[in-house]
Amino acid sequence: MTLLLFQDTTKAIQDTSKHVGQKTQEILEKSKDFWNIELIPSSNLTVGRILTDILVLIIIYASARLLIWFLQRVITRRLAKVKAIDRGKQFAILQITKYVIYVIAISIMLNRMHIGSALLAGSAALFVGIGFGLQQIANDLISGLIILFEGRVKVGDMVEMNATVGRVTSIGVRTSTVETRDSIEIIVPNSKFMSDNVINWSSNRSVTTRFQIAVGVAYGSNVELVKEKLIEAAYAHEDIVSKPEKPYVLFKDFADNSLNFELNFWTSNTWDIEIVQSDLRFTVDKLFREVDITIAFPQRDVHLTVDDKDVTKLKKVFVGK
Repeated sequence: MTLLLFQDTTKAIQDTSKHVGQKTQEILEKSKDFWNIELIPSSNLTVGRILTDILVLIIIYASARLLIWFLQRVITRRLAKVKAIDRGKQFAILQITKYVIYVIAISIMLNRMHIGSALLAGSAALFVGIGFGLQQIANDLISGLIILFEGRVKVGDMVEMNATVGRVTSIGVRTSTVETRDSIEIIVPNSKFMSDNVINWSSNRSVTTRFQIAVGVAYGSNVELVKEKLIEAAYAHEDIVSKPEKPYVLFKDFADNSLNFELNFWTSNTWDIEIVQSDLRFTVDKLFREVDITIAFPQRDVHLTVDDKDVTKLKKVFVGK
């Protein structure tokens, strides 16, 4: 009895396994048929190829992002130990490394999708399209690469463009970001750094820069005393330094209404230079008041010539009133 029960159980298991195997084979054959469906007749573009390419593209993209993350951490640690490489150069090196990895990843993707040869075959038309329709974008892209490689403008530099002063916070392939003194971010196309006149206040080797304030005093003022008080005002400010040159005063001109002087000074506080200049003007005004030096303002002397007849007429008019 036990032997018969065992045989029946074994037979049932075999039948079930056979049935499962047949179903599995049917599913695999259907999957194979679906995998080999041609989306375009008489072509190699099948569902299986598209799914495989998508999976490979995801793997390539994820690998590129992981490699960029790893290299950025390694490069940042290594460059932090090199004192000759500042924060702007570190950013440029990291950006260039990232773009190189992206170019390699895109090349692998194009090769995997079998469109590299087609892209090269249609390169003439592509270049024509760039020349006409994408000229400005291509200009910005090339300018961005030049900026990163040359290092004339780096992250953290203080620049002046079209009378706007700001600090470069990021440099991208096509655009860069400049933050003004009012904490306003300006997105600047990279081609502007190449075509417009840009003053980079951080590019000079010296940490200090020379600035000026102008002041006009009334005619008859003691010019030597004016010079003395202007120098005193400069030395009184904590942000004004004596190197590479001491503060000095220039007698600029005999103007229509004033004697014009210019106080030249050196400071490293270029970011808040407007505040430094304002403090100097307050100090100059205070020192001038102490020694009775008058700051000039526009004046006009009017001389009227009146005949006796006109005087008589004016008297009659006023008497009549």
